[in-house]
Amino acid sequence: MSLLARRLLATVAVLWFVVLVAAGVLANAIPDSTWVALEALPDQARSPIFALAVDPSNNQSVFAGSSKGAILRSANGGASWITAHAGTAPVGTIVFSPFKAGLALAGTRGSGALESLDGGVTWNPVSGLNGRSVHVFGFALSTIFAGTDRGVYTSSDGAMWTQSGLGGSNIDAIAVEAIHDPVRLLAGGDSQGGGASAVLYQSVDGAATWTQLAPAINGTIATRMVAGPLPPAGNVRPLLVCTNTGVFASSDNGASFNPLSGGNLLPSTDYTEAVFITNHYNRFYVASDGGGGTGGLWRTDDSGANFSSLDPPQSSVTALAVSNDESPTLYVATFRPSDHRPFLWTYRDTGAPPQQPPASPVASGPRVTPPSAHSSRLQELLALPQLPYIALGVAALAVILTAAVVHLRSRYR
Repeated sequence: MSLLARRLLATVAVLWFVVLVAAGVLANAIPDSTWVALEALPDQARSPIFALAVDPSNNQSVFAGSSKGAILRSANGGASWITAHAGTAPVGTIVFSPFKAGLALAGTRGSGALESLDGGVTWNPVSGLNGRSVHVFGFALSTIFAGTDRGVYTSSDGAMWTQSGLGGSNIDAIAVEAIHDPVRLLAGGDSQGGGASAVLYQSVDGAATWTQLAPAINGTIATRMVAGPLPPAGNVRPLLVCTNTGVFASSDNGASFNPLSGGNLLPSTDYTEAVFITNHYNRFYVASDGGGGTGGLWRTDDSGANFSSLDPPQSSVTALAVSNDESPTLYVATFRPSDHRPFLWTYRDTGAPPQQPPASPVASGPRVTPPSAHSSRLQELLALPQLPYIALGVAALAVILTAAVVHLRSRYR
């Protein structure tokens, strides 16, 4: 075989590999604003999924915590799962650091926490949280905070933790309102007596000292709190507090709250998640498991003045992870109370009206990618984020054909 022929074969092999990769990416794409069923977690049985996370740098790298104590990892947007860590205590939260690439933390029920320094590939136990139920993590630039069944703990690196107040409280929620020193944060716990409201605590010195607040909010448990990005004007982050009866917003670091639920707004029910969209202070999602009844998933683009439902296939949403994209990819866990079956879904939110999956979901079934009913095939192709890969594949085929023609012509000269 001539040198030219060998070079041609090598070029063809490399370019054909590129084409196959591009085809694989295209096949794994999901349609816009359409619910798609994902592969079930191995050995999850009939228990809700409470922990989902997506890598901020890769919207296809997804993590889930199982009721058996495992952390599952997917490199293809939930189409398949592998075990990244096999534990024994149920995993209740998984979160990536917004300030240190590759750092991820997971909290368990009664067995402390785990840390990953390689983006979730491997996990190791941390020190100082042994025996704790770790419900939530919060991040400042130089300090990490953990809400546990025995108050708040702090760490500089995620590996070593020390107790930092509120030891007599069960802290379910933490929001970091100011990430620079002196760090300002809010912590939320259970009510201290029958019929009492949820208790909020504030620290303006990085959890060194705490002050109890008496906010005008309803509910006996602060289930989730989150501080959003800074608005274009001002230096106060928007604050959301979710309880077991509603959602409340504050624009003055928790001094006062405005209800976003009740009346003609969101339903007054148990809320499980609140997530801001990228760096938009006025765009966020809230989710509810309905307390065993009706729940749902809603989005607002105007700080909660109006909400639109994303109409998940099952209304009881137990976990939510949102990618770091302008048109984010959502990973959603739902639970069907009638037969206690968990389901996993993905949804690429482009703002269009939500479309349901083409058939009833099967908990252990693979991803199904239905066609769009609202655009032509050409429009779908042009709108895909994988379009550069497709173009690369077409270009590779063109190079292959050109090389073949040149080779054939050179043989007959």
